[in-house]
Amino acid sequence: MTIAEHPVSGYLEAGRGPASTSTRGLARAFAALDRGLCAAVETAAAGLVVIEIIILLAGVISRYVFRSPLVWSDELASILFLWLSMLGAVIALRRGEHMRMTGLMRYLGQRARAFFEVMATTAPLALLALILYPAFDYAIEERFIVTPALEISNAWRAAAIPTGLVLMTITATIGLARRHRAPLILAGIIATVGIVAAFWLAGPALQPLGRYNLIIFFVGMVGANVFAGVPIAFSFALATFGYLALTTTTPMMVIVGRLDEGMSHLILLAVPLFIFLGTLIEMTGMARAMIQFLASLLGHVRGGLSYVLIGAMYLVSGISGSKIADMAAISPVLLPEMQRRGAKPGDLVALLAATGAQTETIPPSIVLITIGSVTGISIAALFTGGLLPALVVGAALCVVVWRRYRHEDLSNVRRHSMREIAKLALPALPAILLPFVIRTSVVEGVATATEVSTIGIVYAALMGLLAYRQFPWRRLKPMLVETASLTGAIIFIVGSATAMAWGLTQSGFSQQLAQAMAAIPGGAYGFLAISIPAFVILGSVLEGIPAIVLFGPLLFPIAKQAGVHEVHYAMVVIFAMGIGLFSPPFGVGYYGACAISKISPDEGLKHIWGYVVALFVGLVIVAAVPWLSTGFLKF
Repeated sequence: MTIAEHPVSGYLEAGRGPASTSTRGLARAFAALDRGLCAAVETAAAGLVVIEIIILLAGVISRYVFRSPLVWSDELASILFLWLSMLGAVIALRRGEHMRMTGLMRYLGQRARAFFEVMATTAPLALLALILYPAFDYAIEERFIVTPALEISNAWRAAAIPTGLVLMTITATIGLARRHRAPLILAGIIATVGIVAAFWLAGPALQPLGRYNLIIFFVGMVGANVFAGVPIAFSFALATFGYLALTTTTPMMVIVGRLDEGMSHLILLAVPLFIFLGTLIEMTGMARAMIQFLASLLGHVRGGLSYVLIGAMYLVSGISGSKIADMAAISPVLLPEMQRRGAKPGDLVALLAATGAQTETIPPSIVLITIGSVTGISIAALFTGGLLPALVVGAALCVVVWRRYRHEDLSNVRRHSMREIAKLALPALPAILLPFVIRTSVVEGVATATEVSTIGIVYAALMGLLAYRQFPWRRLKPMLVETASLTGAIIFIVGSATAMAWGLTQSGFSQQLAQAMAAIPGGAYGFLAISIPAFVILGSVLEGIPAIVLFGPLLFPIAKQAGVHEVHYAMVVIFAMGIGLFSPPFGVGYYGACAISKISPDEGLKHIWGYVVALFVGLVIVAAVPWLSTGFLKF
């Protein structure tokens, strides 16, 4: 079951009867509007991906070759990135590629399932209706801000949010009207309006509940929406809007600002570029050449390509500063071949998500840099301390792979001779060198973590044209549109999660948690023991960077007083947050892995828990043995 088989707009035709002439005419009109809107949005989004590549590559060339940096390149790239993300979210909505959980729907009857599919569209429509006016307000307010480099009104950037929300509203409405009977649509609308009205009327009763509202909205409402099949991003945003609107006096324009903030981090621009790089590697034949070589080396070993996935994520991790981007660079290369060799899709996405948590401490990780910047810890020390713990956690994952694949049938797989391996190595060499080209470009200062993917794109394109002689130009636009769609689905989740994190901070939750943890007895190990579950939970709802910014300055001094080395504590905290970030049902990273691999979140649920246990075992070893994090700091 793929993600596309469960589109957000509920493309089920359950109960649809014979249509009248007027109904068919209306359907044709909706179809024409849908096609026209789709063509316009997809063309614009594909063009933005190309423009982003050109801008960042021009910045690299100008700075490194001509020693004359383009002061406006990052600013323009950031402005266009928000437009790309919002247009991509529109495409993802039409295609049904926004992440959602549909496991419970399997147990429902046809009519109930069709009703919940309608609700999966009417709930996002309710959010869009509630947030649209504040979004326009926000864009209008931003017109007074002038960008420093381009010296243009910031409204040009901020206008992407209301524009995207309007287009999503139109897209969802068209999909709803085209795919469902009017009575079912009416029932879904009535139910959604009724739920919104009930919460609104309950507002005066909710305000005195104080901290209990965190459970009502960020546990109860998010959980109910997620398990009812509402897309994850909209579930997060609905809970945040409800909490702020009903229990605080915060203007709703603020939630739009936090959404903007979460979607505008320049480091996230690496996501679409690495997604495109991954598809380019596949298109040019580089992926096939590398897979053939790796299969010749480890194909006769049970679970061989799973070990390759763990090792490949270790190699490329940290290049982009984004785990999603790292997975995007690896997934299109390895996962299709692993599926052809009989691996279960659910196990693949589970392992991919687990490796995302495993490699969080590989430099130059943006989380490590953030910890160093907010706590004053030496970033060089953090970079040194992160390598060995990641190997320990990776070894724990390898144990799970060995156990799961120890009975794999390899009767049809022959062992290659050294001569055959050497023959396959030559065409695979350009593909194998790509991670080293990218990493060297970052380490040597040729490009930033955001820009480096453009070097990879140019490298892959040249290898396709000159070395592999394979570059089907007709595939470029679909690849660019696919890149935009996945980017929109992923970045919209990140934006919603950032808004939710901000909502949590306004409750005073962070200060209370720090005070409670400081009172825990047991010295260093007692403090580590309470820190692990605390940061697993924080990682699932706040992600790494917001959690570190909020709690790092509070908890790292307490850890030092308890006798925990600051680098050691950083490794424990990062792995704990990684487990939360990449574990369902709330971990945003897990849904990012599903989006990258195009595998339904439901399929990974029964496979991921073994890997989560392995991650915990690895984390406990790292926490219990400080030398793993600090042993090489003196060298």
